[in-house]
Amino acid sequence: MTDRTILVMGGAHVDRRGRIAGETAPGASNPGAWFVEAGGGAFNAARNLARLGHRVRLVSPRGGDADGDIVAAAAEAAGVEDTPFIFLDRATPSYTAIIERDGNLVIALADMELYRLFSPRRLQQRAMREAMAAAGLILTDANLPAETLAAMSNAAKGAGVPLAGIAISPAKVGRFRESLSALAFLFMNEAEARTLTGEAPENAADWPAALRAAGLSAGVVTRGGKGVVAFDARRTAQVTPPQIPALGDVTGAGDSLASGFLSAWTGGADIGEALRHGVAAAAITVRSPLAAAEEMSQVALADALSLVPRAEWMA
Repeated sequence: MTDRTILVMGGAHVDRRGRIAGETAPGASNPGAWFVEAGGGAFNAARNLARLGHRVRLVSPRGGDADGDIVAAAAEAAGVEDTPFIFLDRATPSYTAIIERDGNLVIALADMELYRLFSPRRLQQRAMREAMAAAGLILTDANLPAETLAAMSNAAKGAGVPLAGIAISPAKVGRFRESLSALAFLFMNEAEARTLTGEAPENAADWPAALRAAGLSAGVVTRGGKGVVAFDARRTAQVTPPQIPALGDVTGAGDSLASGFLSAWTGGADIGEALRHGVAAAAITVRSPLAAAEEMSQVALADALSLVPRAEWMA
């Protein structure tokens, strides 16, 4: 599987992040600075996977504007094969976030209307059918419409190709609801897991049962600085993230965790070891001001992995 292309379909847009310089003052003007870069859950993961040595092809809708050029340049710089659907008369989607001085998110606004045009009909095109059939893994995110995700899951199942998903947000994760049983893994945080299950267990060990009851056979739940839980049909593992002395920005941390996990999993690692790789990849990202750290590599991952404790297997 590691010799085959990873096909990534989903969010690839422009991130605009304003970072507050001092203590956050709600309802008032806060001194700070703006930073603009290419982003999107699927695209962040695609760049990380490419930097970890995988062949990656990206498919996403994009506008014919300067923001689209920013995404294209970032894909080229990371070594991602970029094959977008371009709508010349539309604007490229964007995500605007306000970040506190310590790197935590205050609020964000997502202008993602263009993703509605990634309809199931796009997947029926011959080039797309061939790309899915040839892939070793398909990765998508909840930026795409629910009907497209359902069609993608059916196509992946028919081609015998594993499909993984990134939840993106509590508002969007429900788009995976019809596709849960077809996913090899779904990567989410606790807020997104609560949306899917309607439950809020205090014990991390209770998440797998709640998510299996919702129809998901395998997934990963992040819990901030607390232990991260991964499960499949047979086992559950937990890894406690190492302390990060210098927090850059949490943007993209979940996407990088998915990247590290899938990179190891496609290489044959069990979910416990794959989770360690995911946590290590996330640690690299939160030290960086970028949503997809330029220093991501197998060498950097090995260094970060040395700080990540062994997975704990849970009953």
